[in-house]
Amino acid sequence: MDIKLFESKRIRSEWSETDQKWYFSIIDVVEILTESPRPRKYWNALKTKLRDEGSELSQFLGQLKMKAEDGKMRETDVADTEQLLRLIQSIPSPKAEPFKMWLAKVGYERMQEMSDPEQSLDRARENWQKAGRSEKWIQQRMSGQETRNKLTDYWQEHGVQKGDEFALLTNIIHQEWAGVTVKTHKDIKGLERQNLRDHMTEAELFLPCCWQ
Repeated sequence: MDIKLFESKRIRSEWSETDQKWYFSIIDVVEILTESPRPRKYWNALKTKLRDEGSELSQFLGQLKMKAEDGKMRETDVADTEQLLRLIQSIPSPKAEPFKMWLAKVGYERMQEMSDPEQSLDRARENWQKAGRSEKWIQQRMSGQETRNKLTDYWQEHGVQKGDEFALLTNIIHQEWAGVTVKTHKDIKGLERQNLRDHMTEAELFLPCCWQ
């Protein structure tokens, strides 16, 4: 999980490598835009209103486990950038336009990171530190990613196609070492779109099965 800041307010977010997009906690966004003391109640009422009006938006919103204020991982409604922009139109708020600009900035920063991997590594280290990960865990995580990159480079050099073929080989390696598929491993940890490696222990990160 990543924490974004809008006017010093925290917004929980998650980058999906599979979907190649950000997912944001809707409750956090609603709280900022409405300044409501009960953002969950506001959001539930808005969902009902959208559904009654025949809007398809609420049907396509997903859920992710994100860390709540009590430190526990809880399911929360999430939306990608496009969905958030549509939601903002349903929330009368003087902060709507500044928030749209903020979303554009978040997307631009991601584009910069993709063109400059070093920026991405720096941001990842900072996020892991914020999440309370030890320096040993961070080093192991980065080392595993480097190994993974070398492996995928090798695959590409030998004609393996990104996407399904990468996923197939990754799954074979994972099942050989962990005894379960990547999907089963994520189910065990209660994960959906989240990156499996970000929820590994130091011991798990050390294993080749966790280089995916």
